[in-house]
Amino acid sequence: MVLPSANDVLGVASRVLGAERFLVKCQDGKERLCRIRGKMKRRAWVREGDIVLVSPWDFQSDKRGDIFWRYRRNQSEWLRNKGYLTM
Repeated sequence: MVLPSANDVLGVASRVLGAERFLVKCQDGKERLCRIRGKMKRRAWVREGDIVLVSPWDFQSDKRGDIFWRYRRNQSEWLRNKGYLTM
């Protein structure tokens, strides 16, 4: 399982915008327009309400980012129990 590093932020996919883009409500209080990273596009399906790991862009870091991991239900429960996820 992938845990967030220093630059990464946990978030909830709040709205599907199409073309592999999502509106993600991040744990740092910001809402970012995120896209699914190319390596993950056809391997993992992201739906509304899924817990995802977001890597904010170097520029526009408050508004945009890349989704590079989607947590399954049991993994998100583990994150809540260990204190990583406070949403």
